[in-house]
Amino acid sequence: MATAENPPALPLWQRLFYAIPVIGWVARDVSEGDESNIWFALILFVSLWMCSALIFGLPGLYLPAVAMVPVIFILLLMITWG
Repeated sequence: MATAENPPALPLWQRLFYAIPVIGWVARDVSEGDESNIWFALILFVSLWMCSALIFGLPGLYLPAVAMVPVIFILLLMITWG
């Protein structure tokens, strides 16, 4: 009879991030689930963004884009540095 191996323990930051109710569930599903789950996560993100635009008007459309500027800036730096 073979013994089952335990999966490696996740780091603390990853366990805390996965403990966030909705965001953590989606992140765990994207990282450990099926390949198509990234598309579901992107659809969720765009849908929430459009819902904020419907509820708050133009500030709901512009402010999330302004909040993403540092993320895109860091992404461009990472691409540039290789």
